[in-house]
Amino acid sequence: MSRAELWSNGPVRRDVSAHLALTVNGPTTLLFSTAVSATGVSVDERLDLRVDGQLVDPTTFTDHYGSRLHQASCTASRVEFDYAATVCGQAATARAEAIDLVTFLRPSRYCESDALAPTAHAEFGGLEGHELLSAVAAWVHDRLAYVSGASLPTDGAVRTLLARQGVCRDFAHLTIALLRARDVPARLASVYAPGLGPMDFHAVCEAWVDDAWQVVDATWLAPRQSLLRIATGRDAADTAFLTNNGGAIVLDELAVIAVADELPDDDWTSPAQLR
Repeated sequence: MSRAELWSNGPVRRDVSAHLALTVNGPTTLLFSTAVSATGVSVDERLDLRVDGQLVDPTTFTDHYGSRLHQASCTASRVEFDYAATVCGQAATARAEAIDLVTFLRPSRYCESDALAPTAHAEFGGLEGHELLSAVAAWVHDRLAYVSGASLPTDGAVRTLLARQGVCRDFAHLTIALLRARDVPARLASVYAPGLGPMDFHAVCEAWVDDAWQVVDATWLAPRQSLLRIATGRDAADTAFLTNNGGAIVLDELAVIAVADELPDDDWTSPAQLR
């Protein structure tokens, strides 16, 4: 069996983990988004949240798309958050409701599709379906340099295009904005990415084509078939791995691991879905 057949037909195992250590400088509420999405896949997982060494049981929320969030409040303190999961097999393909196809066509905080509409029509006019997805991914890949730390947390798709550089979320935001400008519903997914280098949380675009959410990743850094969904939303405002509301925090440590029993081949042009 080829590696492509393994991932399309057979069970696969992925092991993922995330470690965050924070210094909290005042009363705040922390929201962590690192858990594997609740999409029906078999998950064996462990979560450990400690505040000044004491184990804390966070409040858990699950949103409409299966994103699971863990919330905890604390004062000035040292916070350590550890999550680990083993996932065997593949989840069912994600579906879309009518309201999703409206929501993910609109401009959003980081994906200014209205401002980029002239560029999208000039570059991709006449293209549809998978041909359009491949063309947008290749265009973004060729025009942006992947540079760690090159962008600001407030940068959107327009600024990314002007700067011609960014990280995965910037590539995803520009891809999403261009596709929405061509009337294709598109959204952002945060993922664990076996094969990614350097290892970190990853972000990709999903576009609704042929009645399915197709993965579009213009970074070409990790095989799309191995990705494991964490959170889903309009853009990075909905999918950040850490959010704080209140006192200032300092992220002292961040370590992400994602491995698969075997990495699939990816030609970056064939259809692929998050499973």
